[in-house]
Amino acid sequence: MATPARPIGLEPTSATDAVDEILPPLKLFALGLQHVLVMYAGAVAVPLIIGSALKLPKDQVALLINADLFACGIATLIQSLGLGRFAGIRMPVMMGVTFAAVGPMVAMAGNPDLGLLGIYGAVIASGIFGILVAPFISRLLPFFPPVVTGTIIVIIGASLMRVAVGWAGGGIGNPAFGHPLYLGVAAFVLVAILAIAKHAKGFLANVSVLLGLVLGLLLAMALGQVSFAGLAEAPWFALVQPFQFGFPKFDLVAALTMSVVMIVVMIESLGMFLALSDLTGKKLDEGDLTRGLRADGLGTLIGGIFNTFPYTSFSQNVGLVGVTGVRSRWVTVAAGLIILTLGLVPKLAHIVASIPPYVLGGAGIVMFGMVAATGIRILASVDFTSTRHNLYVVAISIGFGMIPLSAEKFFQYLPKALDPLTHSGILLASVAAVLLNLYFNGRRSEAEARTAAIATAHGAEA
Repeated sequence: MATPARPIGLEPTSATDAVDEILPPLKLFALGLQHVLVMYAGAVAVPLIIGSALKLPKDQVALLINADLFACGIATLIQSLGLGRFAGIRMPVMMGVTFAAVGPMVAMAGNPDLGLLGIYGAVIASGIFGILVAPFISRLLPFFPPVVTGTIIVIIGASLMRVAVGWAGGGIGNPAFGHPLYLGVAAFVLVAILAIAKHAKGFLANVSVLLGLVLGLLLAMALGQVSFAGLAEAPWFALVQPFQFGFPKFDLVAALTMSVVMIVVMIESLGMFLALSDLTGKKLDEGDLTRGLRADGLGTLIGGIFNTFPYTSFSQNVGLVGVTGVRSRWVTVAAGLIILTLGLVPKLAHIVASIPPYVLGGAGIVMFGMVAATGIRILASVDFTSTRHNLYVVAISIGFGMIPLSAEKFFQYLPKALDPLTHSGILLASVAAVLLNLYFNGRRSEAEARTAAIATAHGAEA
């Protein structure tokens, strides 16, 4: 059960109070909208990719996007509000479609025996699998002391930075990628955010990213770079229905493949939960992690039912928590309601989708860099003097994590079945860090390891 809200105007007395703090409605809306704008491009990217792979007509791609936003809102509400003891970590977490599943889903899309309905069958099966294995994944916590969690979080930030750079250049695949206009607007947004963060006070400082995005959008509009084409044709309301494309097809190989992806997603989520715990100062135990991971599985199950794809906790929004310092989970509850509404009102979703990617790029550099900085702060608490082997753990793990970012074809001759592992720098870094830590430092008692992974990794609030 959620902690009762304290009266507005009193300072939080603990990290738990800060996470459970209910802000005034207008502040909740503005801060929630900020989260939505940050994750919107990533949220709609996967439906666009899968729609393109399936060569779906524009109206069906629009259905995929609306369904995605709708399910994203539901999954976010489950994660932030919680479903009793069953699911939801009750932290400021935004849920979105994972990119880890794109490769397998594109392959399924190219198989005439599977197609979109085969993808949905695999998504539903992997969601059920995720719900069942969540307690076992959460028991991996003793293997994540500060030297491991800090390294993983640094790689999460570095992986996301590639996304931010892609946005700032105008979007990967854009023939004019890197055009001075794109770079100039992205730099303007970055400078605006930094100026607001330094000189503004209170609430204005908390919404520095939102204000920077608005200023960037206004500049892009003044330069004639924003198109609202198709807005008039977009309907005001469209109901998202379960199984709108037909009843799913269930294929054993496809289900097993997507279940492997689900394990990847949950291990990445484990690192993100620990990063968020460090940013908010709220300690997590094994039960909290189980509920958070189970919400990933439940969100994926809901995604398959409502014509969309696997869901995970969005790491870019973890970075936003670090930038703003706003730790209330009710902000992401508000964001969940906003994005759910966008899924039901295509005209509003169309307006948000019109924000050019290079406007988002300037904000992304700030937020994703903040994730990496959180990892560095955790590593600052690690003993590198008396336990010099920790240097090997960090150095080699970061090297492994950088492989997919530096050379996409590095593992091209390995079996395709290993793609979920070899294409994820976060997972490569996680596996390397855990194994190297076991090799050099051994496994301490479960109680000792858990205490170190939670208390030290979450540390004193910065």
